[in-house]
Amino acid sequence: MTQTTADAAARTAGYLADLPSILGGNPRFIEILDRLTTLSERGYYDPYKLFEWPDSLQEDAYWMSPELMTVHGTEAATKLDEAQLHALSKFESVNFYSLNVHGIRELLTEIVARIHMPGYEVASEYFHHIIGEENDHMWFFAKFCLTYAGKIYPDRSMSFAVPGVPEADTFLLFSRLLIFEEFVDVFNQKMAEDERLDPTIRKINKVHHQDESRHIAFGRQMVALLHQDLRTRISKAELDDLELYLKRYMRASAESLCNPAAFRDAGIPEPFAVRRSVIADPAFDEFVHRVFKRSLAFMTSEDIFADGRIPQR
Repeated sequence: MTQTTADAAARTAGYLADLPSILGGNPRFIEILDRLTTLSERGYYDPYKLFEWPDSLQEDAYWMSPELMTVHGTEAATKLDEAQLHALSKFESVNFYSLNVHGIRELLTEIVARIHMPGYEVASEYFHHIIGEENDHMWFFAKFCLTYAGKIYPDRSMSFAVPGVPEADTFLLFSRLLIFEEFVDVFNQKMAEDERLDPTIRKINKVHHQDESRHIAFGRQMVALLHQDLRTRISKAELDDLELYLKRYMRASAESLCNPAAFRDAGIPEPFAVRRSVIADPAFDEFVHRVFKRSLAFMTSEDIFADGRIPQR
């Protein structure tokens, strides 16, 4: 083991040894966990009985709120007629739910790896509810994709280097999960109330939002506590690296909505060229900041981010 590796291992071990006091030593966090657990128990439902799945949904209609489509406001959108926009909304909707399936799989893997493990004692009871609810979410999102498109789009998320800050691994994990959940919830809230959409689409978004509001409340508390502790352990330069990494994660998450396979399936020619033009359009940058407005405000208010701008990759 090299000296650098040994130092990193020692820093990680010291941090993990302190984790029980970081989380368990905060009475407000424990109170919030108890309240969220109670709310989960009261709001319990059986997803297999809650939803009805019609054989098909109307094709000449929007399957996603037009304002949430990646082409909204871009020059590329001006070249599409209404039938093409309807078709694209269908496949961008399927892509969105596919991203949920993949994101939830990661969330479940990470939560299961930590439940009833040292350091997570106070959170483990609520972890059980998160696992159950997220498993239900993954099922109904997958059910939608398979029923109405016959497929789930593959996970093509890009990975990029994680900052070499050993103590920050837990913070970065829960930050990514929180960012993902808040990002998705922006879409859920809009589509749950959008009467242009089929009732089945509105319902799955409404149900998901109701559960995610609790998960987001948990995630915000977790991320804030972990970052408060990190500020006492690591340098300003390392904190800046964490901020840049998370902002790059936000940008990549938004870009994952712009899937050339969705353009192809909607019958739009040259799907890769269209994707490049959309990503480069100033309207897409506005879209990125719009869908992350709430996350950026939270991260800035907690001094996790210095500002609310997401750099272009």
